[in-house]
Amino acid sequence: MLLPEEVNVIDVVCRDGFQMEKEFIPTEEKINIVNQLSQLGFKRLQVTAFVSPKAVPQMKDAAEVVRNIERKPGIEYSALTPNMKGASAAIEAGVDALDVFMSVSESHNKANIRMSVADSVNAIGEVISLAEKHDKPVVINLATCFGCPFEGDVPKDNVIKLAEDFLKMGVEGIVFADTTGMANPRQVYELTSEFLARNPKANTILHFHNTRNVALANILAGLQGGVINYEGALGGLGGCPFAPGASGNVPTEDVVGMLEETGISTGINLEGLIGLAQYLEKVIGRTLPGQVMKAGRVCDLHPMPGA
Repeated sequence: MLLPEEVNVIDVVCRDGFQMEKEFIPTEEKINIVNQLSQLGFKRLQVTAFVSPKAVPQMKDAAEVVRNIERKPGIEYSALTPNMKGASAAIEAGVDALDVFMSVSESHNKANIRMSVADSVNAIGEVISLAEKHDKPVVINLATCFGCPFEGDVPKDNVIKLAEDFLKMGVEGIVFADTTGMANPRQVYELTSEFLARNPKANTILHFHNTRNVALANILAGLQGGVINYEGALGGLGGCPFAPGASGNVPTEDVVGMLEETGISTGINLEGLIGLAQYLEKVIGRTLPGQVMKAGRVCDLHPMPGA
């Protein structure tokens, strides 16, 4: 198997996980979880979203979170920003980087942000220009790269073309997101290997949901396709509110556990990550879907019965 020696894992639970929760998570708890994640070896954390508080009440404290987290050198703290208003607020609050997003499919983009694909590209172009003036890198998150719940198949060529258009616009990274949990390993390998063959220097990131229980298999396919950056959410919390049935980000601790056991270094403290996932479960107040947080590390041996 052609696998990398090192992989960068990014946690997005404080945005992509929290945004789905109906009960408001106290601001100090959000800050606490960011601070604890910061101690575990991550190089990038998505900590909140600057969106309409009417649309996503959970993110109404975005500026307070950004201003009060304990910054650790070497970590890039980013926030999701859907438009110029959100981008301006995020920059004013002091984020290190902006994450912008849109869907590749027209119908999901309209359901999610009420814009056509063309209009979204133009709007994101304005955000990129603003970010450049403030020396803030931008990462574009492309949703529905592997399928749309309203349209079905999303042509690979459409995904690659849109990603290359954004590279020309100056984005720092491209996230190919399986927003709807429709991806399969062969599809992932074909998209990533072709994209990286055409754009070998592109900072490429994969984001999978475990909706149909194949997220880890898709990550393995992405590794073979040449991708070394992956997003996950602590405990497997979250999902997409505009993709029917697409709940459940791949748990960060499950990703780290698989990679480390495969001999791929992540630089992340898995034991600490498991403990934090178990803590998050208490904060949320229900059982979370992560498996490694329940089973523990492979190296965690147990005494024989009766010994």
